[in-house]
Amino acid sequence: MVTIDREDDGAKGRFVLYDNGQFAGEITYKWEGKAKIVLDHTHVEEAFGGKGYGKQLVMRVVEFAREQWIKIVPVCPFAKAAFDKDESIRDVRV
Repeated sequence: MVTIDREDDGAKGRFVLYDNGQFAGEITYKWEGKAKIVLDHTHVEEAFGGKGYGKQLVMRVVEFAREQWIKIVPVCPFAKAAFDKDESIRDVRV
């Protein structure tokens, strides 16, 4: 079972993906003001590659942005590519 948890200290945070309780990857961000986050790093453990976990992390951040009415600045190459490829998530991109 795949779960994604969010950790946030008010200045920065991350979404962490677990596969059957085992750390599989993360996407990290920094707050830029109160209405914008900057995605700065996406990582999926090699053992979990090819399962679409990076995309799942990006989509969870998009869901969070929509829930919180915030915008996303994707500077991480993986996240930037995901936004460039998928028009349906550009509503939350700066």
